[in-house]
Amino acid sequence: MKRALTIPALALAALLLAGCSAGMGGGASSDSSAVLHGAGPEMAPFSVSGGAADGAVGAPSAVADRSVITTGNVSITAADPIGAADGAIKLVAGAGGRVDSRSEQPATETQRASASLTIRVPADQLDVVLDKIKQLGTVNSVSLNASDVTQQKQDVEARITALQTSVDRLLELMSKSATTADLIAIESALSSRQAELDSLTTQLDYLDDQIDYSTLYVDFASEGTVNPGNPDNFWSGLLAGWNSLVAFLGGFVVVLGVALPWLVLLTVIGAVVWAIVASVRRRRHPAPSTPAPAPVPEEDVQQ
Repeated sequence: MKRALTIPALALAALLLAGCSAGMGGGASSDSSAVLHGAGPEMAPFSVSGGAADGAVGAPSAVADRSVITTGNVSITAADPIGAADGAIKLVAGAGGRVDSRSEQPATETQRASASLTIRVPADQLDVVLDKIKQLGTVNSVSLNASDVTQQKQDVEARITALQTSVDRLLELMSKSATTADLIAIESALSSRQAELDSLTTQLDYLDDQIDYSTLYVDFASEGTVNPGNPDNFWSGLLAGWNSLVAFLGGFVVVLGVALPWLVLLTVIGAVVWAIVASVRRRRHPAPSTPAPAPVPEEDVQQ
C-alpha cells in the first residue's frame, strides 16, 4: 500500500519540477532574445524618425556632425578706414585666424581712403569676431552664406579609404611579384592610384580648411563714400539730388582738367593742318589777275 502511494507522489513531484524548469527556461530565452534585439531595461526605444522616444537622454545630434562652409561680406564706414583695417587684423590674430589678402587706398585729392580685407576666422569664433569688427565703424551691410558639404566630404573620405586599400594591396603584390612583366604592370597601376589618392587628399585638406576657417570679405570705406538708402521724403530727396549734383560737377571738373591739355594740343595741331591745307590750295588755284584798262581814243582826249 505504501509503495502504491509513493509512486504517484514521485510522479507528481517530477511534473512540478518539469513545470518550474520550463518556466525558468522561458524567462532565460526571453532575456536572450531581448539582448539580441537590443532591448533592455537601460535602453530607451527610438522612434522611426531617429529621435529618442519620451525625451530619452543621450540621443545623437545630427547637427553636430554636419560639415558647413561659411562665407560672408561686410561693409563698414569708418573715419579712418586704414586704421580700422589694422584693428580688424589684430582681432583676427587674437582669435587664431589669419589674413589672406589686404589692399589699401590712401586718401588723395581726388579720392577718399579705403581698405579691403579677406580674413579667415576659426568657425567657432566667427560670431565673436564679427561682433567686434562691427564696432570699428558704422555697418552698411552684412551677409553670411552657409554651404553644407557633409556629403561631399564623406564621398571624398570614402574614395580615399578605398584607394588607400588598393595601394596597400598593390604594394603587397609588388613584393611578391615573380616576373618583370608583373612588376611593370603593378607599378603602372600603383602610380595611377597613388596620383589619384594624392589629389583626393589635397581636396580633403582644402575642404577641412574651408570648414574649420570661415571666410569674411571686409570693406572699409570713408564717410560719405557709401551711398545712403533711397530718400523717403522731400528733404532727403532734395539732399540726395544736391549731393548727386555736387558729385557730378566734381567729376566733370576732374574730367575737364584731364582733357584740357589734350584739347589744347588738338587745337594747335588742327590750326597747323588748316594753314597747310590753305597754302596748298592757294598754290594750285592762284587768284585771277586784274585786266588792264582799255586805251582811250585821241578824239575823246582832245574833247
